[in-house]
Amino acid sequence: MRRGLVFVTLVLSLAAMTPVMAGRPVLGQPAAQIVLPAPPRVFIETSYRPPSGRSIPVARGGDLQAALKAAQPGDVLVLEPGAIFQGNFALPKKAGSGWIVLRSGAPDEKLPPPGTRVTPSLAPLMPKLVSPNSGAAVYPEPGAHHYRFIGIEFATGPAVKEIYSIVAFGGEQISNAEIPTDLVLDRCYVHGQPGTMSRRGVLLNGASSAVIDSHVSEIHAAGYDSQAILGYNGPGPFKIVNNYLEASTENIMFGGADPKIPDLVPSDIEIRRNHLFKPLKWRPGDPTFAGVTWPVKNLLELKNAQRVLIEGNLLENNWSGPALTLTPRNQNGTAPWSVVQDVLFQNNMVKNADGGFVILSSDSEGLSQATKRVAVVNNLWLGFAERFFLMVTGRSVALEDFLVDHNTAIPGGYAAYYIQGGATPPAIVRFRFTNNLVGFGAYGVSIPKADESLTKWVPGAIISKNALVNLADSRGGGAEGNRPHNVDQAMYASFPNAAAAGINADGTLAAKSPNRRAGTDGKDIGVDFDELQRATALQPMRQ
Repeated sequence: MRRGLVFVTLVLSLAAMTPVMAGRPVLGQPAAQIVLPAPPRVFIETSYRPPSGRSIPVARGGDLQAALKAAQPGDVLVLEPGAIFQGNFALPKKAGSGWIVLRSGAPDEKLPPPGTRVTPSLAPLMPKLVSPNSGAAVYPEPGAHHYRFIGIEFATGPAVKEIYSIVAFGGEQISNAEIPTDLVLDRCYVHGQPGTMSRRGVLLNGASSAVIDSHVSEIHAAGYDSQAILGYNGPGPFKIVNNYLEASTENIMFGGADPKIPDLVPSDIEIRRNHLFKPLKWRPGDPTFAGVTWPVKNLLELKNAQRVLIEGNLLENNWSGPALTLTPRNQNGTAPWSVVQDVLFQNNMVKNADGGFVILSSDSEGLSQATKRVAVVNNLWLGFAERFFLMVTGRSVALEDFLVDHNTAIPGGYAAYYIQGGATPPAIVRFRFTNNLVGFGAYGVSIPKADESLTKWVPGAIISKNALVNLADSRGGGAEGNRPHNVDQAMYASFPNAAAAGINADGTLAAKSPNRRAGTDGKDIGVDFDELQRATALQPMRQ
């Protein structure tokens, strides 16, 4: 695996944001230039190049652990398709920098080519690594490096009622020397079992680790949070690209437990073209409900992370909270360096979530660093029931450099957005809310105290060229009939219904919509569908 700096897409996208800086400042206050999120400093290169070493077959009934111990960098362990290898397999630390590959023995022409997302239907072609207990099916020894898995199924045994991680790329290491690095899951199938407790599919607690073109499902636990992918004790970089990721509590999360290594922040994280999904069979009251209620929180959460690119994903189904949560947490009181900063959420599609997103300026209970430099740009949010976003001031610390631009978020039954301030203002420093098309619900726009001006809580903000539309659900229309409540009408164009706004049920604009080419940059208000389609075009799936 080669590391490289690949900034082209991100730099072009950020450059396209520049015109929104010229919007109308609130009440004529001077607006300071916003600081945009810094991109990941390194992107992991995962193109596959077959190693030049030995090809070592491991047949059904063979000793996989012995084969791992004997393998040398450059070797390929070829596992018999359909064979079951039961155990907790350790990846030994080896000298040198060559790769050791574990792959299915199925012919290349029967396996999906690189860049193709696998599905469970391919399981007959996959050897299966099965954990017989609560320990991971595979895990690295301290300092292990350069292992790649291709076309492997990872699962729990039938007698296992609870497992912590099915695949563990790292763990509770306490020093940099112990951090595993260069670990890749490529076209793999990782899953728990219906009705049993699998707390996480893949634990990413290493460096230079990737999950690509894979399928992770049936990840759920009662009384505990569960994640398809979780990382909290590895420095990164991380690559999560073109996967199906299914988990009950959070589908992807970074943070959630304090790092064992001082000052560690998971960094340089690429999350692109994934499908984050919660099946309706987990939802009580749905006709397909399977009878077990698992805790549900969100689809993607950052509690300790920096330089994160989230682009081109489909986030679908979250009936008990927002789709996206950005909340810095010093989880156990031992990591005051915890931070959420330099996050770009761009060109994503969100469907059927209770709310859009929640952002917290700092830990509201413990000591953390302030949230800084977050941009939410050109996303389509369909079917959210509550509010587009909630911003909460933690410990009276202001959020800094917050851009929300060119989003379409409908219908919205509670509010367009809600700012919940701390004991003293401001809540946000350098806030830009521009070119968005949002359902305003029952309460429109809400700030901490209705009798105080918005400028007190968001000084120097730019709020310009937004369209608020009455598309309320059962919560009813705006508090002033068909007009949004608590809004300076000079900052927004408000519409009593979808027809007046020229907006279709799928978020597109009608040909004669007044929101066409009405943005600060001359583009349509709301999402740019051409750019969204380009970014969200999922890689093909091999059945």
